[in-house]
Amino acid sequence: MENPRPPATLADVAERAGVSRQTVSNAVNNPDLLRADTLARVQQAIESLGYTPNRAARHLRTRSSRLIGLRLTPAQEFTANMAMDRFVRALVEAARDVGYHVLLFSGGPVAEGELPDPLGGYDDLLRSTAVDAFVVTDTYLGNPQTVGLTRRGAPFVAFGRPWDDPDATHPWADVDGAAGTEAATHHVHEQGHERIAWLGWEPGSRIGEDRRSGWYRAMTGHALPTAGLEAAVPDTVDAGREAAAALLDAAGPTAFVCASDTLAVGVLQALAERGRAPGRDVAVVGFDDSQVAQVLGLTSVRPPLEQVALALVGALADLLAPTEREAGEVLLVPTLAIRRTSV
Repeated sequence: MENPRPPATLADVAERAGVSRQTVSNAVNNPDLLRADTLARVQQAIESLGYTPNRAARHLRTRSSRLIGLRLTPAQEFTANMAMDRFVRALVEAARDVGYHVLLFSGGPVAEGELPDPLGGYDDLLRSTAVDAFVVTDTYLGNPQTVGLTRRGAPFVAFGRPWDDPDATHPWADVDGAAGTEAATHHVHEQGHERIAWLGWEPGSRIGEDRRSGWYRAMTGHALPTAGLEAAVPDTVDAGREAAAALLDAAGPTAFVCASDTLAVGVLQALAERGRAPGRDVAVVGFDDSQVAQVLGLTSVRPPLEQVALALVGALADLLAPTEREAGEVLLVPTLAIRRTSV
């Protein structure tokens, strides 16, 4: 077998283009410094030789890794929550379009009975300058990641509002959950439903409270009753099924708007146990438009995660630019994916 051809070097490109090595370096890193004809000649040589710049060497020179750090949260079992997977894919694509890559990392092992270190993994990457910036996805009040990264002077953007932190100065992008559940409630009301139940999360979740506020706003706007028509439970299918069963027996709702697809799947199970058809007998709407919702034909609020990723990458580009710019704040409105469980 023939020996594989070694990868082309910067010197190979310089020889092919008839220029100096510094000119090739400028073509890769500072193309504005070259005349158009020289740049075109070097780029043609790069393409013909299949030359790939040495990113490690470039990092040593510029202290820029072109990497964005994103810490993965532990997987939640017995849920239908796949929104983070969709967001990660969108973030990877958006970052690639501007010359960045996403580095996924974990917070490290957690001993049984102990809570995970909220800054686990971050300090290691900061010390090694392995990434240029971070994307943070947990943004509750007093969040240790946002507070810790701010104190360390580490550049980051957040998927989620800083909620009750008026002093926060970092860029963020978020989804207007209240607008989504309000649209979902209007939708089922248009189908003739008036006893519309809310199935949400336990107190303490600002995202959950935001989503509930949209249901409540729509109900009061239509002068519909809310007393006895809501429940707050953990975000699991079993909890959703049990809460839906209790509400069906006690209050007789003809529609459910849920804080997640996970809880909505629980409602579907409760209906199946009673021989009632979703859509025909009781309308059901979830939130997140997960793959589970799409497979089951579940109507669901669809967050614009691709637009969130684009907004965050744009904010990162501004944050890392040499000139100082104001922090961006972007609140995006979700859409409603209507399927058989609500019509």
